[in-house]
Amino acid sequence: MEKLRLDKWLWAARLFKTRGLAAEAIGKDRVFVNGQPAKASRELREGDVVDMRQPAAVRTLVVRALSKLRGPAVVAATYYDETPESIERRLAEAARRRDQPEPAVAMESGRPTKRDRRQLADWNRWSAAADND
Repeated sequence: MEKLRLDKWLWAARLFKTRGLAAEAIGKDRVFVNGQPAKASRELREGDVVDMRQPAAVRTLVVRALSKLRGPAVVAATYYDETPESIERRLAEAARRRDQPEPAVAMESGRPTKRDRRQLADWNRWSAAADND
């Protein structure tokens, strides 16, 4: 049976841009294999279940093929199958983020203008002068 390092497979499957980023995520306990925390040197086999916690959501993948080469995205997508529960969670999280208000719109006031800064400086000078009396 063929085996491959976890960090190499994550990189080849295009789940991370570099092997270093894959190893970093593994080191931060964001990747589990068959329910157990994994190390970058963990040997993957076909049929293993990989749970990944990414910024957008948690993904559960079943390893379908192993490859040491990083190929096109279309080919890399055949290396794993995402579970239906994982897809549903990811889509629900994306919908929740989409429905939230834009952060820039929620801000009542942004960076002070030059006029605002002058008024604030005048106020600070006035309040400091009042404390000296």
